[in-house]
Amino acid sequence: MSKPTRRSDAAPAAAPVVDSFLLRLLLALAYPWLAHWAAHGGGALAAVVALLDLALVILVDGLVQRRPGAWLLLAAVAALLVALAGTVVPRLLLLAPPMLFTGLAAWMFARSLRDPRGALITRIVGEMERCGVAGLAPGLRRYTRRLSIAWAGVLGLLCAINGVLALIAVPDGALALLGVEAPLTITREQWSLFANLLNYGLVGVFFVAEYALRRRYFPDRPYRNFLDFLRMMGRLGPPFWRDLFSRPPASPGRS
Repeated sequence: MSKPTRRSDAAPAAAPVVDSFLLRLLLALAYPWLAHWAAHGGGALAAVVALLDLALVILVDGLVQRRPGAWLLLAAVAALLVALAGTVVPRLLLLAPPMLFTGLAAWMFARSLRDPRGALITRIVGEMERCGVAGLAPGLRRYTRRLSIAWAGVLGLLCAINGVLALIAVPDGALALLGVEAPLTITREQWSLFANLLNYGLVGVFFVAEYALRRRYFPDRPYRNFLDFLRMMGRLGPPFWRDLFSRPPASPGRS
């Protein structure tokens, strides 16, 4: 008599879940170029594609995890954008992201200055040095806090510039759409060149220049060169970056 076949007690291995961090990064990197294409003759289709890319950046976690609500919301956004494609609304919406991105980043840097876990740059450097914020040399801790202040200032200034340029762009800047004649105007293409390309280029220049300054004042670092520095930042991993931008813990005196 044959023995009954035994089932394995172990559950089948779950399919690996795609980490949404890299997808969000790639979509975010694509957005400025898509928005610039929309401002340089790409037309209604390009504006819709750029805004849909932005929606994907926001919804990518839910889409990767196959949440029905995220997919339904994406379908609704896509349908709305297609319906509005023949209007000025998509082009008007594209004026906001450069200001919102830099403003949100400036706010995060400024908020971290009151975070008991340490300022944003201080926490990044502490993780890269594998010693935590408390283990950093006092001079390096002061420098990274001041650098966090500098980042808040630079990004806040870019936010203000983006806001002003979005107001005075023609033919479909905010003031022009309201029927208000600005004392100084720029073309839509000039606005896009700054807001969608130079804006992030200036951020990159500041990033590279600060790296060179840090190497001069703090030469004994665990990375050999700029590429090694970027690799070390990348190896910190999505969980660290998610925690880095999370809300600071409430102080004991607050409910």
